[in-house]
Amino acid sequence: MRRPEEIIIRPIITEKTNRLMEDYKKYTFEVALDATKHEIKHAIEKLFGVKVLKVNTMIVKPKKKRVIGKFRRYGYTRAYKKAIVTIPMDKEIDLTGV
Repeated sequence: MRRPEEIIIRPIITEKTNRLMEDYKKYTFEVALDATKHEIKHAIEKLFGVKVLKVNTMIVKPKKKRVIGKFRRYGYTRAYKKAIVTIPMDKEIDLTGV
């Protein structure tokens, strides 16, 4: 089994994820593309010391972006896997040190 640091890449912090954290105790992370729900659950439990109730995953597809310069070119953002982790309502994860 891989180390938790290899599975969890970074937390995703936006206005929407902040609202999910405050209201429903759902935390969003970018994870390795080949990570399974069980690996993500064990990695979160080991890194942050909280019990994970549920893990939802999705693959975010690349989006087309236009680069303006001398020559107009098109490129794509990269694809990544996102995991939304639900923890008990009385627990909290401190994301400031990540």
